[in-house]
Amino acid sequence: MIYWLLEALDGWDFPGHNLMGYITFRAGISFALALVIALVFGHRIIARLQKMQIGEVVRNLGLEGQMAKKGTPTMGGVIIIMATLIPCLLMGNLQNIYMILMIVATLWMGAIGFLDDYRKLKYHNKDGLKGKYKVTGQVGLGLLIGLTMWLSPRIVMSENFEREIVAEKAAVTAAVPGTEPSGNSIAANVRDAETGAVEEEAVTEVVVSKEEIKSPQTTIPFVKNNNFNYQWLTSWIGDEHTAQTLGWLVFVLVVVIVVTAVSNGANLTDGLDGLCAGTSAIIGIALLIMAYLGGNVIYSSYLNIMYIPGSAELVVFAGAFIGALVGFLWYNAFPAQVFMGDTGSLTIGGIIAVFAILIRKELLIPLLCLIYFLEDVSVMMQVAYFKYTKRRYGSGRRIFKMTPLHHHFQKAAEPGAAVKWNFPANPIPENKIVTRFWIVGILLAALTFVTLKIR
Repeated sequence: MIYWLLEALDGWDFPGHNLMGYITFRAGISFALALVIALVFGHRIIARLQKMQIGEVVRNLGLEGQMAKKGTPTMGGVIIIMATLIPCLLMGNLQNIYMILMIVATLWMGAIGFLDDYRKLKYHNKDGLKGKYKVTGQVGLGLLIGLTMWLSPRIVMSENFEREIVAEKAAVTAAVPGTEPSGNSIAANVRDAETGAVEEEAVTEVVVSKEEIKSPQTTIPFVKNNNFNYQWLTSWIGDEHTAQTLGWLVFVLVVVIVVTAVSNGANLTDGLDGLCAGTSAIIGIALLIMAYLGGNVIYSSYLNIMYIPGSAELVVFAGAFIGALVGFLWYNAFPAQVFMGDTGSLTIGGIIAVFAILIRKELLIPLLCLIYFLEDVSVMMQVAYFKYTKRRYGSGRRIFKMTPLHHHFQKAAEPGAAVKWNFPANPIPENKIVTRFWIVGILLAALTFVTLKIR
């Protein structure tokens, strides 16, 4: 709204009126505004939740300090949603398709999480909304995002590629062969050491195509130019149009899987004070950097990455999202004054998944969000192994002391228990587990960027 207002006043020459044209400025304001909203209104929302007696339902699992959490206000995810959306509505360009999709994704997953929390509190149990309904909602969002990216003419991309040009070798004051090139050229610029004559040489230069195309392409590590086209999977079909259509269908399927997996992973990660909010903020910072680089044609060309016109607006959303998480962490850090509930965790997972998909980085999610996936996989492995051993040996056995994975480190080893991985022997304090998971999250974010340079 403020963005539109200042755009309307563009002809008025008053100090600072051009600042709204800078993505970095609006992203910074969005971060600060989201942080302030979360800090100021978070306290009031927590007080209101306490007054309404909306407290966490806790089952005794024998974990240290677990029962002390009973009655702590939950559904605090409304703080994150509010602190994310208000700055976006004020500072964002609401005509931008990427901003619209992120707002829709936030409200969509927030509604599913709210219904889940509401049922838990109403019936005083941990079951909440049935799993099939949650999955249906997640699949629905995935279909909406995938089909919109396929069919909307406003979502396009520009390919990055290398070309060879014949250029004069730059004159240098010292006749030193092997001088490093500048910019994104891949060649040496030298003057002949003996004659001093300027030579010509084929220089490989990375450029971004001026043509904007509709293509089911994404970013993948370890390959030249880092581009992967889903259409390649269906290229064995003779008809090009049919192959492209099937390529888009594969892309939509991947989008559905990513949205479902990441939102469920974030939901399972929300089990310790500050764990989900902290790791998600780290992921959000990494995605913000990727969106900024991929939405800028100069940086895209320099770094040899895909350029996505219009996607730079996502930096404003990411700024607000990170600010909201940091503000919520003020109250959610150990010992937590409020829990985000499924209202927050499902929304966070949905935001991260959709954001990564929109900037064509969904195939980097397994590394960037590895903590989420380890939480997911630990539960699936535990259940599958327990059922298998019960069917084969008559009694169920476990791989971990407890799942999701973060609870495994909270629980003391059980001597003689049928547990494959029965260490560490002593339980680790909750705040230490959370801090270590944050450190792992930072390392994963750094490795994600490194993989884009290893080709």
